[in-house]
Amino acid sequence: MTLFLHELRQGKISLAIWTAAIALFMVACVIIYPEMETDMAEMGEMFASMGAFTAAFGMDKLNFGTFMGFYSIECGNVIGIGGALFAALTATAALAKEEKDHTAEFLLTHPISRTSVFFSKFVAVMVQVLVLNVVVYVLSIGSIALMDIEYESKELLLTHIAYMIMQFEIAAICFGISAFLHRGSLGIGLGVAIVFYFMNIVKNLTDDAQFLKYITPFAYTDGAEIIENSSLDATLIGIGVVYCIIFTVIGWVKYNKKDIA
Repeated sequence: MTLFLHELRQGKISLAIWTAAIALFMVACVIIYPEMETDMAEMGEMFASMGAFTAAFGMDKLNFGTFMGFYSIECGNVIGIGGALFAALTATAALAKEEKDHTAEFLLTHPISRTSVFFSKFVAVMVQVLVLNVVVYVLSIGSIALMDIEYESKELLLTHIAYMIMQFEIAAICFGISAFLHRGSLGIGLGVAIVFYFMNIVKNLTDDAQFLKYITPFAYTDGAEIIENSSLDATLIGIGVVYCIIFTVIGWVKYNKKDIA
């Protein structure tokens, strides 16, 4: 518990900055919607005729002229990309920073097992991701209420849950990778998040790449599918949970056996 709380204290500034930045963009998108609402139909038609660009960002399946369509595309990209980068960077640094900052020898001389260290840090990362998403969701709902915008509450909640699960998966994958690093590498975390994001774009562009939906966690954040079905894709989320377990177990085994530099 002590290490868990210590990790939360260490990450509070980063968490506050990322949460504030993402929430600010989300609220800004909501606030400008009423001013743009009359032009949304024309914008939707314009975006629908942009071919590959339209398909890449899922705008061929969503009505950009409605608030939910606008929210799924604009706000979805903000919480999707921003949240994924935060989860990846936080998780990648969690274990590797101890060796990078030369604090590993101090930490591991205490009467605490490596398993406890591993899972205390793992839970701390997940809690930070959870806090970010809860705060962003609450502020988004508050801004929607403030602007008196009609929306589908269930679909909007499911959209945020999908993005949170996606961030959990990316965090688990990057946390497992962190166990193999000795000096830390923000580039690896950024790379994982960005590769997953572009996998989803490629998947949207061509039917030949549909297999990528079983790899990238961005696949089950598809706003069109969530709004149309009023549910999440349990199969894809289940696959994501399996990835989380596999990478977490691999990271745990590696961390218990590795030579700390």
